[in-house]
Amino acid sequence: MSETRNVMIKAVVGPMAIALLCLCGNSSWADVTVDANYPGGNIIVGQITEGVVDLQQDLRDTKRWWFYWNFRVRGSEGRTLKFRFTNRNVIGNRGPAVSLDEGRTWSWLGMEAVEGASFSYAFAPDAKTVRFAFSLPYQETDLKRFLAQHDGNRYLAIRELCKTRKGRSVERIHIGKLDGHPTFRVLITCRHHACESTASYVVEGMMAALLAETEDGKWFREKAEVLVVPFMDKDGVEDGDQGKGREPWDHCRDYSGKSLYSSVGALRQFVPKWSDGRLKVAFDLHSPYIREQAIYLVGSSHRKIWNEQRIFSLLLEARPDLALPFNSSDNMPFGQGWNIPQSYTEGKSFFQWADELEGIRLSSAFEIPYANVGKKTLTPDDARAFGASLIPTLRAYVEQ
Repeated sequence: MSETRNVMIKAVVGPMAIALLCLCGNSSWADVTVDANYPGGNIIVGQITEGVVDLQQDLRDTKRWWFYWNFRVRGSEGRTLKFRFTNRNVIGNRGPAVSLDEGRTWSWLGMEAVEGASFSYAFAPDAKTVRFAFSLPYQETDLKRFLAQHDGNRYLAIRELCKTRKGRSVERIHIGKLDGHPTFRVLITCRHHACESTASYVVEGMMAALLAETEDGKWFREKAEVLVVPFMDKDGVEDGDQGKGREPWDHCRDYSGKSLYSSVGALRQFVPKWSDGRLKVAFDLHSPYIREQAIYLVGSSHRKIWNEQRIFSLLLEARPDLALPFNSSDNMPFGQGWNIPQSYTEGKSFFQWADELEGIRLSSAFEIPYANVGKKTLTPDDARAFGASLIPTLRAYVEQ
């Protein structure tokens, strides 16, 4: 006998989106919930029929189609559900990222569970809550967990760049020679586009290497001060926004005229004074389009900066210990691909602004794919290890 399926769905569109899926009668799906009510959550839920959940990414104030999503399922222990996306295919190269511990750790489900724009998941009998995401999320809690491991380190100072529109604190992290005058300074930013979470693991790896008891770590702490702003769009990161293509323009196109966003305005005001002519390198870490698979630098329109990007890239390419593959031939010169003048009509980007700072030698956007780098699956540990490899490469570059 078939079950009676009277479906009642409550959906709240926005960062706190939630759907209560109640199948009445003898259905085994009563009281299953799908929601995004946590930092980084993003989903709009449609209906459930025959064990299939229809849903789509929440674009909110994004003016173009984009692909970030992050949701939680509760009350489905011991059952199998199929999740079907209705606004184009938003599943990446390794299927969904999955967390069984409330977002503390993540792994890839794999493409075996994927069929077109859908994926299926068999919930373990004790799986009271499972999270799924397009990529490997990285939130403020992850940063705090890392910084707590280095609490009291005299080479680390955690300050505030500014407050966001919603009152959140934007971290300004200083690492290295914090007293006196360093020989040179380095600026690292991330998450101008809130959804580009994979890049955050690379930044964490860079910070860990700067604080490590290694020859390269000690060298940097003696000679350099590194400024890290890990969340340029802090509200977007915590609210679970796409961030890319935000109306009227996003954080990474906010570097001309009067800045719309407090973090960009504060950075533009702070960095020239802090630099004191000693800022030599500026990197802004991103993740590229939905299924791109190469790590690459975005080429500057300034020939001198582009030449320095090529020098750094060759040094990085030559390292034998890279956890993720890197080929300098994958870099995107200005005038090719999307790196053309038309891409910057909304406003100046971070690296275009950095190109013009006093004393700057090397600046670039650094693109880190979401799931695959070539044939290699990207994991949090590999992303951190790749970030750590950037530090001895930077040392070799500066010494050269």
